[in-house]
Amino acid sequence: MSYDSSPSYPVPPHHPPHNSSPSYSTQPTYPWAPQQPDPEPARQPNRHRHTALGHHSDLRVLRTAYRWQRRVATLTALGYFTLFLVLSAWAPAFMTREVADGLPLGLMLGLFQMPVTCVAIALYEYTARRGVDPIAERIRKQTELDTKRAEAGR
Repeated sequence: MSYDSSPSYPVPPHHPPHNSSPSYSTQPTYPWAPQQPDPEPARQPNRHRHTALGHHSDLRVLRTAYRWQRRVATLTALGYFTLFLVLSAWAPAFMTREVADGLPLGLMLGLFQMPVTCVAIALYEYTARRGVDPIAERIRKQTELDTKRAEAGR
C-alpha cells in the first residue's frame, strides 16, 4: 500500500472578501456581527470594612487550622499503630518479653492501642473546639453580617 498525499477534492483559490458597501464597517447589518461592548456602570466605593467572603484571609486560616487538627489526630493514632507494627516485625524478642505473669509486652501494647485511639479522638475534638470552631464561627457571623448589609443596600 502506498500513501497518496494529494487531496481528494480540489482546494478553491483564496479570494479576499468583497466589500462593496462602505457602510458595512461602521454599522453591522447581521445580528451575529460583533457588537460594541456596553460601557461599564460606575462602581460604587466599598463602604464596608470587610471584603467579600471569597477574598477573606480567614478562610485560609481556617483551612490551615483544620489541616493541623487532622494531622495531629491522625499521626497520634497511626503513629502508635506504626510503632507497634515496626516493633512486631523487627524486634520480636522485645515484643515477647513478659511484663507480668504470662502477659507479653506485644499483647500489652496491642491492648493499649484502643486507649490511644480514644486519646486521638479526644485530641481531635479538643483541637476542633479550641482552634477550628472559633474561626469557623467568626466567618459564619461575618457572612451573616455581609448578607444583611447586601440585602439592606439593594
